[in-house]
Amino acid sequence: MPAVSINDAPQFPYRGMHLDVCRHFIPVEDVKKHLDMMALFKLNKFHWHLTEDQAWRIEIKKYPLLTELGATRVEGEGFVHEGYYSQDEVREIVAYAAERYIDVIPEIELPGHALAALVGYPQFSCTGGPFEVRIVWGVEEDVYCAGKEETFAFLEDIIDEVVELFPYEYFHIGGDECPKDRWKECADCQARIKAEGLKDEYELQSYFVQRIEKVLLTHDRKMIGWDEILEGGLAATATVMSWRGEDGGIAAAEMGHDVIMTPGGWCYLDHFQGSSKVEPVAIHGFTTLEKSYSYHPVPEVLSPEKAKHVLGTQGNVWTEYMYTPELVEYFVYPRIIALAEVGWTKRELKDFDSFLERMHKQFVRMDMHDINYHIPLPEGVKNQEAFTESIALEFTTTRPVKLVYTLDGSEPHANSPVYTAPLEFTESATIKMASLLETGRMSMVRTIDVNKETLAEPVQVSDDQPE
Repeated sequence: MPAVSINDAPQFPYRGMHLDVCRHFIPVEDVKKHLDMMALFKLNKFHWHLTEDQAWRIEIKKYPLLTELGATRVEGEGFVHEGYYSQDEVREIVAYAAERYIDVIPEIELPGHALAALVGYPQFSCTGGPFEVRIVWGVEEDVYCAGKEETFAFLEDIIDEVVELFPYEYFHIGGDECPKDRWKECADCQARIKAEGLKDEYELQSYFVQRIEKVLLTHDRKMIGWDEILEGGLAATATVMSWRGEDGGIAAAEMGHDVIMTPGGWCYLDHFQGSSKVEPVAIHGFTTLEKSYSYHPVPEVLSPEKAKHVLGTQGNVWTEYMYTPELVEYFVYPRIIALAEVGWTKRELKDFDSFLERMHKQFVRMDMHDINYHIPLPEGVKNQEAFTESIALEFTTTRPVKLVYTLDGSEPHANSPVYTAPLEFTESATIKMASLLETGRMSMVRTIDVNKETLAEPVQVSDDQPE
């Protein structure tokens, strides 16, 4: 076999995937599946979102109530949702990732998104509780109290245990969506503002984050935070993860800080990837495979010198509506593969048509790993269609893919008729249609009932008006 020389290198050093295991728990073996896929596509940073209002998912030996109380919630329908990772399981996952040249970055949310922690330790809140693990999505008003020294001692203890499990340079502290309502009413927080000469509660959040930064520096760790950490003043060594568009990342880069660009419109993999009328429920948004692929992490407004602060990008997986590990896979793949190419390939060499052609082989690889990846569904037609004389139904998809269908009630298969033009009907029928990849893998089957209706007889309406 002739020898070859391959000269290849990534465009960006940070090429990541974020996974929220709090809204819905992801078992160890399923986390490993994602790590396997990350390694296949040269993603090198696994951002593990471990704490939230809805759950605390990592064992902290000094504070056992974090998982005894904070890892379980009873949903409104009465279902119990629970799970957490022991420290041994965390070590197992970190080692598994290291074998695949992936750094694992833990995220311990603060000062907001902390309700699950406060259930077991309400003394570190402003009000003292009592609290229950949050069972709805959104932003929680109860946060860590910034006025109590005990709060910082509590968080320092937690960080002491967590850093020992993750031997890498970065530690994510969240920092996003922290309401100031409790702080405005809290005597301890107001006393802190006065004692430290702070202007308002936004500067109090900056003070909070900067104190945690000092703790991390004693462990030789670099802090990452969502772009809200810019508000009130940015910690000196912080790396900003820009999610509310690109403005936060631009501002941080202009200040000389490193940034990771993860704007929702391109990088949030909890968005719909097809019509909301046919796809599984999602939180909001519409981000197709092509849109994710089109992203370029370096904003045009940055000078070449400031652009050097853009470390890369990542796909963010928030699991509010991903009820099972299989549904997580459905939302993540193949969009995370598109973002992997965004992080690796120079902009001028990217070509979406080429990417789609190359994806045929990647679908085979995902089949080998038993990944429940997304295949575009037939769109453009409702599940129930009615007509009186005739109807023509035209189907579309979000990217080119073959459609096969039946009209006899049977399930479609690879040799079923291929959709090539609008289907015309003069009588009632049932359409069963699915998308078919070149590999033979099929999408979910859609069932469309087409009903011929008879118009009701007209009814005479009197023009007489009551006196």
